[in-house]
Parts: sequence; structure tokens; C-alpha cells
Amino acid sequence: MRRRQLILSLAGVAVAAAGTLALGAWRSRVVPDDKLPLPLTAMSWRLTDHRGQEVTPAAWIGRPALVFFGFTFCPDVCPTTLIDISGWLEGLGPDADGLTVALITVDPERDTPEVLADYVANFDPRITGLTGSAADTARVAAEFRVRYEKIARDDDYTMNHTAGVFLFYPDGRFASIIDFHEDRRFALPKIRRILSQGPRT
Repeated sequence: MRRRQLILSLAGVAVAAAGTLALGAWRSRVVPDDKLPLPLTAMSWRLTDHRGQEVTPAAWIGRPALVFFGFTFCPDVCPTTLIDISGWLEGLGPDADGLTVALITVDPERDTPEVLADYVANFDPRITGLTGSAADTARVAAEFRVRYEKIARDDDYTMNHTAGVFLFYPDGRFASIIDFHEDRRFALPKIRRILSQGPRT
């Protein structure tokens, strides 16, 4: 079975896996500031994309951004979310070309740029995979207020992580999140909102 078929098959099983951390705080009306991602302009991470190029948050300023945390060995939530993102990009038509779309791995031990390149090739080509050292991953997760942890499983492991797609305005301000458990009808309106609003002056 080809890898794409395998990924799509696995994505259909146990979509709401217990191993993924919930985003309950995002679904309440009032979220404390210390739970919100920093503006991109206040972030300081450095990562490597699936093409081997260094990426910093400064490179994303000027374009609205969709950012998702996951890992390539994820059996359900991650491929499901990436399939959703690919569908949203298609639904946006030419407007989708104005977005920065990134998957940041929480499993840098296994997710090298080469592994990420093979993985993201199964989805929309506008999705960029990002990885780094363990310290790099800890920094970017802290700045996005994302939680993740390694869970031992027999002779292997899996990753427990925050699930959801973070949306940012072109000037780097955090806009909103598309929660993994949210009705998907709200996704495109949220994305169109960040596409239609330019940087705050």
C-alpha cells in the first residue's frame, strides 16, 4: 500500500484520539493572556523547513499564517488535520496562495527535514514542514503556548500534543484557533477573516 493511501486510511480511524491534548481553554469565552500565543513579532524561534532552509517568525510577517503542531508518526489527528487544511486551501481558491501554512513537528527526534518532506508531499504542496533540535522545539512550543510530551509505548513511543490550527494576521497578531473538535463550517470564515485584514497601523 502506498504511503498516501496508508496515511488516509489511518486518518479515518479514532480521529478523536485520547492521546491528543484538548484545547478546552480555547473554547471558553475568556482566555488568559498567558495562555495565548505570543505575537509572531515577539517570538524568537529558529527552525528548519523540509527543504533544509532556516525559517524564523520574521519570515512570516506580511502574510496571514496557519500553523499546526503535530508529528509524522501520528496515526489520526495529524493526518486528519492536514487533510482538512488541504481542503480549506482548495476551497479558498487563488486566495490560498497568500497564506503561510506550516506544520511544526513536536517529534524532532524522528522528524528530520527529509522525513517531513516525504510526509507533507502527501498533502497540499503549500504546506511547509518545520523541525529543529529538542531545544528549538521546546522554545517554539512555549511561544505558541503548546503542550507536548513523549509517551512510551512498548519498545517505541508516541507524542501527546495540543491539537488545533493557529491563525495569525499579516502583522503577526494572533487571530484565533480552529479547534480540532470545532464544527468545520467555521474554518473557512475564520481563514477569510485573516486574509481580508491587513497589518494594524
